[in-house]
Amino acid sequence: MDNLQENIQILGYKGQIKNIANILEEVNNLKDQCCDGCVIQLLDARAVGGRKHVLHGTIQAIQAFNRGTNLANDLGIEICIRISAQRQISKALKLLGLYEGEMDICIVMIDCPDYFIDQLNDMFDKDDSVFEADIPYLKSIYKISDKELESIHMEDLLIDKTTSLIVDV
Repeated sequence: MDNLQENIQILGYKGQIKNIANILEEVNNLKDQCCDGCVIQLLDARAVGGRKHVLHGTIQAIQAFNRGTNLANDLGIEICIRISAQRQISKALKLLGLYEGEMDICIVMIDCPDYFIDQLNDMFDKDDSVFEADIPYLKSIYKISDKELESIHMEDLLIDKTTSLIVDV
């Protein structure tokens, strides 16, 4: 797992999304400048419990591809599925997908050159505060009870949900 982490970068941003298709095209153009296998996945940072949650889901997605147990054909989408602990792509994207307007963005990069960060910094405003968990929001979208939160930290609870997706598959 440590080898996997060396190739994964998790970045926080705030940004104004005027047109989702244009943003995705910009990101794809960025990937096209590079190498095969580079993954850049943009996520709604409000729907993640923190960096550790994102890293865990990302590693689970990579391992699912390595085992041939992936639920999506695209690693970026598999990352969404794993982080959201959803089996359906549409539900995962509803939770973690981009929307137009001002938003907190988590970007996962796998096997990408470091200079991509500079280009992402030109597109969005770097801001790691997006990884501070919005507990009421997370409770509502992941249907988490107060009782569950009494015994376990939100980020660990979301990691458990991600892990249970593997067991349930």
